[in-house]
Amino acid sequence: MLKPMFGHRPKPRKFNMPTRYYNPEEDEKKKRRIRIEMKRVSRRPQRQGAKVFIYALALALVVYIISVL
Repeated sequence: MLKPMFGHRPKPRKFNMPTRYYNPEEDEKKKRRIRIEMKRVSRRPQRQGAKVFIYALALALVVYIISVL
């Protein structure tokens, strides 16, 4: 807070990015690793239609029982 009053000007921050080189072998290894990890994820088959049908059937059964009584 006192620095601007005494003529101090902010300096731009220094940015030192490490140099990187493209390595096709390393890139291929990363791609293979990602593919293997993606394959390990187990996905259950979608049974959304069956669930909706069962719920509709149960609801129809409940409505039928209530209307008969």
